[in-house]
Amino acid sequence: MTAVKIRAGDRSYDAIVGSGLLDSLGSTIAKTLTGKRCAIVADENVAKLLAERVNESLRREKFAPSLVIIPPGEKSKTLEQASAICEQMIAAGLDRQSFVVALGGGVVGDLAGFAAAIFQRGIPHVQIPTTLLAMVDSSIGGKTGVNTNAGKNLIGAVHHPALVIADVDLLKTLPQREFNQGFAEIIKHAIIADPEMFRELQHVDLKTIDLAPLIRRNIEIKSGVVAKDELDRTGERALLNFGHTVGHAIERAGNYREFLHGEAVSLGIVTACAVSMKKAGLPSEQRDAIIDLLNTFGLPTLLPPNFTRAKILEAVPFDKKFHGGKIRFVVTSKIGSAQLSDEVTLEDIREAVEAL
Repeated sequence: MTAVKIRAGDRSYDAIVGSGLLDSLGSTIAKTLTGKRCAIVADENVAKLLAERVNESLRREKFAPSLVIIPPGEKSKTLEQASAICEQMIAAGLDRQSFVVALGGGVVGDLAGFAAAIFQRGIPHVQIPTTLLAMVDSSIGGKTGVNTNAGKNLIGAVHHPALVIADVDLLKTLPQREFNQGFAEIIKHAIIADPEMFRELQHVDLKTIDLAPLIRRNIEIKSGVVAKDELDRTGERALLNFGHTVGHAIERAGNYREFLHGEAVSLGIVTACAVSMKKAGLPSEQRDAIIDLLNTFGLPTLLPPNFTRAKILEAVPFDKKFHGGKIRFVVTSKIGSAQLSDEVTLEDIREAVEAL
């Protein structure tokens, strides 16, 4: 077990990574939080597998948890669902001294974190990510939020967790497709900030990979970027959106059912590489290496022939990375670095999407 210290403005919190952490999470949380009442937010699938273990661990430390179960999937990331969570927390007697435990993947983490941000004007929350994608990305950095009909995460708040507990043992039961999608964010981190990790991933053996140090490394990359631009105002944090402008549009075009988030990001990365070749001078051999690596981890690099490209292009302008009607698109000139460009046009994106 090791902890990564994450800076968040004038405060900091730990992301603890290791094996066998779930059954002792009560004592771990007790070192950070003192309020006794808490809500465990989980979707139906995770609740069946893990809620009782989490409940028991918390009760051993004299916490008084209440379980709040939501439907699984991206469709639950709504204001209505956040409101329903808050209503259940009120009914369970939670107050300003209480806290929320987000037990699940990115949807649960975003939604439960947002509920914590707005409940009684903000109470602490603990992230217990159960997917690889959530461990390396969505549980870190404090961004919480819900979707609207227009696009992803358009309503939200920056509300950092008090603690992140990433138990790699939870990944052993993940379906392969769920496991693979986490590597889209890992590969993204390598492209924008860590060429050495990119080279290591090219030679990784999925049967023997040691996940804990890989997860820690990705937490360090993301938290390092976030520390420079916590509230996403200078452009530093926006680099984490490499592949996400089109990725989010693909998710929306597929009604959040066709692709998992990481799969859509993978396709967005392919699009961003095409734009980067045109606008930032990314060498074609590096583009090819990126696509090969995405394929290695079973991630899509081509859209199905019957998937309507027009719906993707319709969704792009609703992305929250548009400022004053102009897009801030993240490009890479070489593996290991990235920058924002205001020279990318919707026509550039259209060409790249048509080529998917």
